[in-house]
Order: sequence, then C-alpha cells, then structure tokens
Amino acid sequence: MKKLCFSIYALLLSAVMFAQDGETKKVDIDINTDGGGAAWYAAPWVWIVGAAVFILLLVALTRGGGSRRAD
Repeated sequence: MKKLCFSIYALLLSAVMFAQDGETKKVDIDINTDGGGAAWYAAPWVWIVGAAVFILLLVALTRGGGSRRAD
C-alpha cells in the first residue's frame, strides 16, 4: 500500500515539475509611482499631534474635576 501511495505521489509531483516553465522570465515591477505624495497618516507629525491630543484627553478625563468645593 505504501508503494502505491508513493508511486501516485511521485507521478503527481513529476507532472507538476514538468508543468513548470523551463526558462526564466524577467519580471519588472515599478513600485515607485508618483501618486501625488504620501498618505496623511504616513507623516510623523500627525502621529505626534494625535498622541498629544490623546494624552490631554486622557488626563482631562481621569482628573474628573477635582476642583469642586463643598459649600
């Protein structure tokens, strides 16, 4: 049974190997296209401003108005 399974596997593997193209083709991919600049979220200053706003909001929410006076 093992010989039969191995024979079928070898037959399928050889069929796949023969199906491959024998010559190497050159693929030229140009990823440097001029799309008018990078996206807004790629700029570091956006992340810095966003983090500063997040920290300010976090501090403001966690303080919870501690300056209340009891009259």
